[in-house]
Amino acid sequence: MIKTVFLPFCCVLVLFCTGCSIPETKPKARSPISDSGVYAADISSSGDFAVISRVNSDISVWSLKENKTLFSWRHQEDGRNIVTSIHISADESFVVTADNENFALWNKQTGDPVGFWRIDESTIRDIVVSNQGRGILVGKANGNVMYFEPETGRSLEFLGHEEKVNTVDISPNGKYALTGGNDYKAYLWSTDTGQIIHVFNHANRVTKVAIDDEARFLFTSDSQDDSQIWDAQTGKAISQLHFIERQWVFTSAKFSKDGQYLLTGSPAKRLAIWDVQTGRTVKEWRVAPSDGPAPQSAVVYGIGFLENEVVSVSSSGNLEHWDFQGQ
Repeated sequence: MIKTVFLPFCCVLVLFCTGCSIPETKPKARSPISDSGVYAADISSSGDFAVISRVNSDISVWSLKENKTLFSWRHQEDGRNIVTSIHISADESFVVTADNENFALWNKQTGDPVGFWRIDESTIRDIVVSNQGRGILVGKANGNVMYFEPETGRSLEFLGHEEKVNTVDISPNGKYALTGGNDYKAYLWSTDTGQIIHVFNHANRVTKVAIDDEARFLFTSDSQDDSQIWDAQTGKAISQLHFIERQWVFTSAKFSKDGQYLLTGSPAKRLAIWDVQTGRTVKEWRVAPSDGPAPQSAVVYGIGFLENEVVSVSSSGNLEHWDFQGQ
């Protein structure tokens, strides 16, 4: 099913105008990080660094404290960068990157590649990694989800979805997976046994899921107007996100460490914070679009909480900091 190839250590390191009603907002700080734009991004739990797939360039590990590149990575020695999925483990020790057919695991401390694998029977839709790089979860277009342990070689195929898988997330300890697909379902399941723990039904395609790092909450969202926060232990609904638009699609989602807030990004320049218990909007911003003729948009890929602010990375190639004091 997968082929293992080790990289040489010479490797250096649906748009919808839902954001139109939000006024232009000015960030606390803005840094252009890619002139040609961004394919994918993730921001570490502490907010210390981001990993960014830059169009016509490389995969950059970017220090948010020092505002500079720490490592530069590539899936191929030559040719155009085509990495469209990135995830940083909750403990910030490893990073997984993927294009349509291949995925790589990287050691964040050394910047070295750990391994490179190829998927033959389908294309990769989404990918995440657990603490210490122990487990990698791969959502695929054929409806299957693969859980893979690089160190042991153990692989488990979850066959619960009946259609294309769009989104996946994994608990920091690697024991639980949350996956959503075109079959209108999201599943919480065990990576030890493949057994389903909770089923979350939606009226439309599930396009985004997220697991709280403290194992308190789950988030599932579909392609229309149903976005729910759930109790991770009981599977019962805590709140539904309140918005008046007919459609609000999310491209990124992350819970705050204190469990009060959910931060989301959208494909229409929209960045928002929600109250976990009520589902109501606490604050919204609109990220800067790319330069060029109007109308311009920006997909918000990477998001994170920092002290008294949040940070975002969008397809426009901008890294932006936003004031947020909390409540």
